[in-house]
Amino acid sequence: MAANRSATGRTVTSKDVARVAGVSQSTVSYVMSGKRPISERTRRIVEDAIAQLTYHPNAGARALASQRTQIIAVVMPFDSGLGATGLMAFIEEITLAARARDHDVLLVTAEEGVDGLRRVAGRALCDAVVLMEVATDDPRAAIARELRVPTLFIGFPDDAAGLHCIDFDFEEGARLLVGELAGAGRVTALTWGPGTVDRGLNYVPRFRTAAHEAAVAAGVALDWVPLERDRIEEQVRAVLASGTQALLVTAHLNRVVHAVQEAGLRPGTDLDLVALATDVEATGFTVPLTAVSTHPRDVSRQAMTWLFELLEQGTGPAQVRRVPAFVSRRSSVRPGTTPHVPQP
Repeated sequence: MAANRSATGRTVTSKDVARVAGVSQSTVSYVMSGKRPISERTRRIVEDAIAQLTYHPNAGARALASQRTQIIAVVMPFDSGLGATGLMAFIEEITLAARARDHDVLLVTAEEGVDGLRRVAGRALCDAVVLMEVATDDPRAAIARELRVPTLFIGFPDDAAGLHCIDFDFEEGARLLVGELAGAGRVTALTWGPGTVDRGLNYVPRFRTAAHEAAVAAGVALDWVPLERDRIEEQVRAVLASGTQALLVTAHLNRVVHAVQEAGLRPGTDLDLVALATDVEATGFTVPLTAVSTHPRDVSRQAMTWLFELLEQGTGPAQVRRVPAFVSRRSSVRPGTTPHVPQP
C-alpha cells in the first residue's frame, strides 16, 4: 500500500487514515479512487483524516496496481473556434472534475487529427479520451470506435453510430432565440465567420438549420450574415443601414454590441437584440441581453461524470445526449416583439 512520512517522520499509510476516520481501509481507497459511490458524510470524514495526517497517496504505485495512468486526454486543436473564454470554461471544468477523481489532464493541442488520437490511445498514455471541436464529417469518429479506452465526443459528428456524444442543444437554442424575435418580421443573424464555418464544426449547421426552420414556421424573414473578423463594425453598420431592427448574434458579441451603440442605438429601445452567449457575457453590457447560454461548464461537468461512469463500468451503450437549452429574458427586446405563447 502506498505511504509517505508525516511531519514527525513516521510513515503514514491509508491504514492510519482508516483508523482515524473510523472506517475500513477499503473505504479510504474508494474515496481516493472514486471507484464506488461514497456518502458525502463519509467522504468528508475521510478527507478530514487525510488532511489531519498529511497523507499523500503515491499516484505512481496506485497506477501500477490498477494498470491505469490516472490521465484523461483532451484532444482539441489549438486554433479553437470557442475563443479564449469558452475554451477556458471547458478546460477548467474538465480539469476540476478529473482532479476530483484523482486524475490529471493531458491536453493534446497539436494539429495532428487522427494521428494525435492514435498516439495518445495507442501508447497507453491515458485512461480515457475527450474529443472537442467536433466536425460534422469528423475523421476521428471512425478511429474512436476502435479504441480500447472510453472515448467521449463533446459535439455530434454526422455519423454518431457506436459513439458516446454529448453537447449543448444548439437546435433548441436556435428555436428559442428566433422565437424571441418572432414579432419582428425580419431578423438578421450575425454569426460565425468563414474561419469557423470552413472547419466544418458541427454546431454551426445544427444551429443554422434549426434557426431557418423556426423562422419559416414563425413567418419571419431571416438573413444570415457571417462576420469577418476585420470587417465586423463595417458589417454591423451596413446591416443597421438596411433597416433591420432585430439582431440575433452568435459570434463576436462585444464588437457587435459596441458597433450598435456607436450607431446611437440602444437594444431594447431602438432595436431588438438576442444572443447565443453565456450569462456572464450577456449581462456584461449597459443593457443586459436576452440570451440562450451554451452552458460550457454544465456540458463539461456532465461529460466528465459520464466519462468516469464509462471508466468504472468498462463499457456503456452508445448515446447522443443533449444538455437542454433555456432562454433568459432580459432588457434587450422591445415589448411586443416576443409573442405570448403558452408554455406546454
